[in-house]
Amino acid sequence: MAELFGDSMELFAAFLNTYIMPVMLILCGCILAYKIRLHRILSPHNFIKALKDSQKSSGVSPAKAMCTALAGTLGVGNIAGVATAITAGGAGAVMWMWIGAVVSMSVKYGEVALAVKYRKTANDSYYGGAMYTIKEGLKKRIGRQKAKLLGGAFAVMCLVNSFVTGNIVQSNSAATVFPSVSPKVIGTVFALGIIIITAIGTNRISSITYALIPPLSAVYILLSLSVIVRNMSYLPSVLSEITNSAFSIRAAAGGAAGLGIREAIRFGITRGIFSNEAGCGTAPTAHASADTKSPHHQGCFGIFEVIADTLILCSMTAFVILIGKKKYPALFTDFDGVPLTLEVFDKLLGNSAYYIIGVSVILFAFATIIAQLYYGKIAIGYFTGSKHSEALYALLAAGCAYFGAGMDAAPMWISADIVVGIMTVMNVCVLFLLRDEIRDLSKYNINK
Repeated sequence: MAELFGDSMELFAAFLNTYIMPVMLILCGCILAYKIRLHRILSPHNFIKALKDSQKSSGVSPAKAMCTALAGTLGVGNIAGVATAITAGGAGAVMWMWIGAVVSMSVKYGEVALAVKYRKTANDSYYGGAMYTIKEGLKKRIGRQKAKLLGGAFAVMCLVNSFVTGNIVQSNSAATVFPSVSPKVIGTVFALGIIIITAIGTNRISSITYALIPPLSAVYILLSLSVIVRNMSYLPSVLSEITNSAFSIRAAAGGAAGLGIREAIRFGITRGIFSNEAGCGTAPTAHASADTKSPHHQGCFGIFEVIADTLILCSMTAFVILIGKKKYPALFTDFDGVPLTLEVFDKLLGNSAYYIIGVSVILFAFATIIAQLYYGKIAIGYFTGSKHSEALYALLAAGCAYFGAGMDAAPMWISADIVVGIMTVMNVCVLFLLRDEIRDLSKYNINK
């Protein structure tokens, strides 16, 4: 019976993430791109002006809010998942990542802008997220009570996601970085970190992620650029391989799998779109805290999040992996995921790079966990402001981090796929219904 249940859940996850979610995301992304005139927002003058002139006063800065959102998306998937994309689907998988990033920009803009519009205030600070967008944005369409219940359902899914995708998956992936280190050690460290962060206050998470994410990203980019510059002669053939194999069946399927940390082909181009979590409704929770001038300004930071996450970090990893493939093809028969990425850096830059990248993966994973702590706190706040509920949540999160480090990967990923798929379907439907509001928000200061 248990085996039958597991097979049924896997089939449901595959159907949801292979057919329903990608189609909805692509259609919604294209419609929103037209509605908001994405090409005008992305013009250098308008885009840079929005990023520079976004701070309203002295609260949580738009950049700090974005770093919290980036903490929830950067790291394990970008550094290790791209390797799986290439081993499973060939170099053309990289093209699907880029296509997914372009499509998802308008989706991320829309969900962030709406979260800022419908956010709440408490103690001179802001909070919000997709659950509040649903509650306030849909009440005139479906009624106040139904909108509140639907927002509550999304908040529950957000809580579950913070345990699974934002905690267990991260702990489990970090535990594979150094094989000589017991998963229990990683799980214990992460669990203690969660308790400490909760003790000092989750309201400081934006400051912590602001301190972690930029330097971690900078180190990773510098090491990647070092590989690319030293092996510049391989770059033309790498680009040619990406272009020539981009639309083969094998490349398309592999691009789906590689943006998660997967060992098998899974979702078509879904992972290409979701390297940055656009559409699933988690990142708006972080962006809603920003003391920004307008929803449009913060929406531009949402777009920048996509650029940093997929077009920069994923691309850096892809180039490094493909250069390593050309120089050391034997690695691709022995390694995949986190180990492959580390081995390639080891071969191309030396053993010190192996450990630097390995530590970076672990820190990125922990940054994701603490960002998800904030998301969980906001989700709980939708129902109650009880400190006891927050404390119980922190203990459960610590338990997930500890036991997740040694968990079997297969059921973990099936659960994560289902949770994220359901959240995305719900959130994309809301974005489509509120597409005209997103259009109106995009007009702020666009021609000034």
